[in-house]
Amino acid sequence: MNWKFVFVGSLLACLTTSSIVRAETPASKTEADFVSLFDGETMKGWKIAEENPDSWVIEDGSLVCQGDRCHLFYVGDLAPFKNFHFKADVMTTPGSNSGIYFHTSYQPEGWPKQGYECQVNVSHKDPKKTSSLYNVENVADPGVKDNEWYTQEIIVEGRHIVLKVNGKTMVDYTEPENKQPESEQFARRLGEGTFALQAHDPKSKVMIRNLRVKKLAE
Repeated sequence: MNWKFVFVGSLLACLTTSSIVRAETPASKTEADFVSLFDGETMKGWKIAEENPDSWVIEDGSLVCQGDRCHLFYVGDLAPFKNFHFKADVMTTPGSNSGIYFHTSYQPEGWPKQGYECQVNVSHKDPKKTSSLYNVENVADPGVKDNEWYTQEIIVEGRHIVLKVNGKTMVDYTEPENKQPESEQFARRLGEGTFALQAHDPKSKVMIRNLRVKKLAE
């Protein structure tokens, strides 16, 4: 037996195992720092807008929207949010449209005025596709398909917004200092607030699950 080769082989195996451990541990720790926003079974911590409340249901551990316009707002103990890292798993069906608002506030009806919207749209006719910072920095091709789960991330630190799909950065935007409200209808500026999920129209069915967030230092 050539003991030199045995020793080298054992050393390489140890180094490989060590590298795997080092690579996996930070990711596991990072995910463990996130706090769930949805228990998969009830609307606890969430409040449905007064218009068309039947547009939101829970199915198989997911929040599911299908129906006339209605927004679902997070009103749990973790709110409000300023600097944060948000993640959710999303699945669209063909031709559907939805959105994830942040830095917004509860409204009984209408499109949310406060904050920004992260678009949810793979094949709807609206050219602003999934992970667009709606009407601010738009995405034409998010690289995902209908009827398949993808992970949407929203990261806000100070005036900096990053939107990611399956780990790939789609939007990297820094809000100008002293940005004024865009219009009376939509502010589209940072401050602090909560998250809202959008039921857009009766032909749009979207599933959202595994919503979690990590607050970041201010």
